[in-house]
Amino acid sequence: MSFDELDKFHSPTRLAVLLSGSGTTLDNLLRHIDSGNLDADVPVVIASKECLGAQKARDAGIPTVVHTGQLDSQMLDQICAQYDVDLVILAGYLKLVPISPRVQNRVINIHPALLPDFGGKGMHGMNVHRAVVESAKLGKIDRSGCTVHFADEHYDTGSTIIQLDCPIHETDTPDELAKRVFELECQAYPQAIKLLIDRNARAHSAE
Repeated sequence: MSFDELDKFHSPTRLAVLLSGSGTTLDNLLRHIDSGNLDADVPVVIASKECLGAQKARDAGIPTVVHTGQLDSQMLDQICAQYDVDLVILAGYLKLVPISPRVQNRVINIHPALLPDFGGKGMHGMNVHRAVVESAKLGKIDRSGCTVHFADEHYDTGSTIIQLDCPIHETDTPDELAKRVFELECQAYPQAIKLLIDRNARAHSAE
């Protein structure tokens, strides 16, 4: 089933957020929701371990599932059905997510580089920024950024929804580049979600 064949999203659109760390992406999405900039709601958070992000979700009154093992498709499907989830948002979730027919074309991820470069297993967080800075020092690239994409059965290979880019400065450290890219991520993820919400609405506009 293609994205445009999905059922009509709820209003507001219901997002399941999956995370593994500090929850900064969850913070950003909740800010956009609270400001009225994003017509969405987060009815459930799934964490791969006890972490600051899971505690932030609980503090915000969001039902939170902590599952330390490999998330299987049956469990993800069950949670999505229980909370009427429209989109699954990977927010620094470090494990490969099973893509069942129930969630196909509903799972999106953000990657801190311009895919298809600097993607794949193990390429997350500072691992990415270190590799990008090293490549820039060799004169191979002069820009980085972030990519929001659909998730499939492999790491970082799903089709791109949106990319935002920024220059790499000669003096950049991985930490400095990471801060600049994260500023782009805070813009790109809400933009991508809004694009998908609008696209779903257009697909059902004749109803």
